[in-house]
Amino acid sequence: MSFSDHISPINRRVAVLVYDGLCMFEFSSAAEVFGLMRPEAGPDWYRFETASIDGGPVATQFGGQMTPNGGLRKLQTAGTIIVPGWSGQDVAVPDRVIKTLRTAHARGARLMSICSGVFVLAATGLLDHQRATTHWRYAASLHEQYPLIDVDPNVLYVDNGSVLTSAGSAAGLDLCLHLIRRDFGSAKANMVARRLVIPPHREGGQAQYVPQPIARDQLAASVGMTERTFLRRFKATTGTSPGDWLTEVRVQHARGLLERTTLPIDLVAERSGFGSAITLRHHFRSRLQTSPVAYRNRFHQTGAKE
Repeated sequence: MSFSDHISPINRRVAVLVYDGLCMFEFSSAAEVFGLMRPEAGPDWYRFETASIDGGPVATQFGGQMTPNGGLRKLQTAGTIIVPGWSGQDVAVPDRVIKTLRTAHARGARLMSICSGVFVLAATGLLDHQRATTHWRYAASLHEQYPLIDVDPNVLYVDNGSVLTSAGSAAGLDLCLHLIRRDFGSAKANMVARRLVIPPHREGGQAQYVPQPIARDQLAASVGMTERTFLRRFKATTGTSPGDWLTEVRVQHARGLLERTTLPIDLVAERSGFGSAITLRHHFRSRLQTSPVAYRNRFHQTGAKE
């Protein structure tokens, strides 16, 4: 479907749902991108509003308070509705919010979530049989609560046309820039990215940000076992094969070297057991959806030594 199938080109109204416990980083990401006046962007830029469930003030994170522009009626005419996080992954979504979002979507509005805001969109049923993402910490819970959703915990955002979801916190900025790129083209998206001092497009997915997993078992010696028995017991214990387990350990070791040293990529590959930079790059791309060089550029620690 084309953009015009979902939202009129002249409807640039962006409405953000605010709620008690409002996640301020997620809200600020949307406000910074869509709420600032940008004369350099031309007269057809977005119009920004906020809406609470009952139209009254909401308590935000860190003891703050916010007075919105109005209640749920503000969502009825918006071209894009953003849910910047939610009060909690187990907090029920009020029926009137669900009804309002469904009605808005039916008339052509786009619905977009940042981080845990996906639980609000999931409650509407509009993500059933659709691909969606959220912060990697919430992915299992989202899948458990809404098994009809195809949860992808590895990407930064998913654009289903009229329903869009993003991963944790800063990935909301990636999705906001994606929306500008979709609405106005790359030049204006790049312009906003420069103002924010962030990349207009980040390479890779969430996998590179997940903390290093700790293996629960050491690779056991196969003394006294046949190869078949060893492989079966290894899989039962670790959930994977010895080859995959070893590759994961090597990738994690390479991550550490890229973060803490200035070693050339060839040496990182050698010291991690991959043998060559080509093999290292292959496994990085396969498991982290990025390259060793891009990973180092993003996570290299100041003062790292060879």
